[in-house]
Amino acid sequence: MKNVISNCKGFQWDEGNLDKNWYLHQVTNGECEELFFNLPLIVASDTPHSQQEPRYYALGRTDTDRWLFIAFTIRDNLIRVISARAMNERETRKYGERIKRDTDLQE
Repeated sequence: MKNVISNCKGFQWDEGNLDKNWYLHQVTNGECEELFFNLPLIVASDTPHSQQEPRYYALGRTDTDRWLFIAFTIRDNLIRVISARAMNERETRKYGERIKRDTDLQE
């Protein structure tokens, strides 16, 4: 599913999503962007929330190892973050399992 972001050329920030994640969850736009450049990155389709346009979610980490959940869509080859927050317990477990699996492959 990562290939859904492979043609993206940047991020779309406007009045609709510029400061929303900071006010709601203390996540900066910079942290949102960092997540897409750090591994491991889990990207999946968010079918239940895709009535108006295709939506996706990502589990990943920032440069300071903050683990985040991000809901996003893609408009004109730009990633538009809809929501960003710290991972919940289930997401943390899933992401931790991915890190362990990827680490086991390298050993």
